[in-house]
Amino acid sequence: MSTVTSPGLSSMLAGRPLRLFAAAALLINGVFPALWILFTSLKNEAELTAKPITWLPHAPTLANYMQAFSDQPLHIFLFNSFMVALLSTCLTLFISVLAAYALARLNLRYRGLILSAIIAVSTFPLVTLLVPLFEIMRTLNLLNTWIALVLPYTVLSLPVCTLMLVSFFEGIPRDLENAAMIDGCTRIGALFKIVVPLCAPGVFTAGILAFVNAWDEFLLALSFNSNPSLRTLPVGIQLYQGEFAFPWPVISAALVVGIVPVAILIVIFQERVVSGLTAGGIKG
Repeated sequence: MSTVTSPGLSSMLAGRPLRLFAAAALLINGVFPALWILFTSLKNEAELTAKPITWLPHAPTLANYMQAFSDQPLHIFLFNSFMVALLSTCLTLFISVLAAYALARLNLRYRGLILSAIIAVSTFPLVTLLVPLFEIMRTLNLLNTWIALVLPYTVLSLPVCTLMLVSFFEGIPRDLENAAMIDGCTRIGALFKIVVPLCAPGVFTAGILAFVNAWDEFLLALSFNSNPSLRTLPVGIQLYQGEFAFPWPVISAALVVGIVPVAILIVIFQERVVSGLTAGGIKG
């Protein structure tokens, strides 16, 4: 007796191993390191170096978290990172919204060339920009200030955010803006009152990307700020290691503290970010 399998069921069964492989890769690459850092932050030094290796802490302790705040001014690092990331995200969104709207709505003569230039700029390695940016900041007397990080972070996030928003703005009917302008609204007013609210998922997604990029950046933060009171979190965490000692439980505790704000941000805006990435992928 023969069994008939529908084409849809066959493709579903064929794609199942690929989905399982993708889920396993995500688990190994993303979830496992985060859990390992969390478990390490709850262990003492003796348990961490014991053999055989123990995956779960036998006697969980929060002493490492208290030591992370006492050994270094971790609260100052967090504040500096938050302010720099917040300011650069706001500036990035403001500029990228205007740039993306111009590319999506205005009949620019060299629109294709501009988009190609934006894509090309986004591929530049950060290390190649370090010396020119440092010279610019030194000439402008901006070293050891938040602005020295806010401006470069904005420039680095602009290409990706602009390209993402262009696809969203192109999906909004022009009639909505025309109707608003007929009622007396300016083009800029129509942009921020009509287009931006309708593209809220894309704007939130671009904002999250800009915030995370600024929150995690290390090279520029290390090079542009030598003032201890202005150090950001990535730079501050590397101060926990000594010349001959690496207190991994304390470092892990500081890392967990640094991950929490971004995790909270993702959880709060999860639905908007997911819908933004999905919609952007479909439109692109």
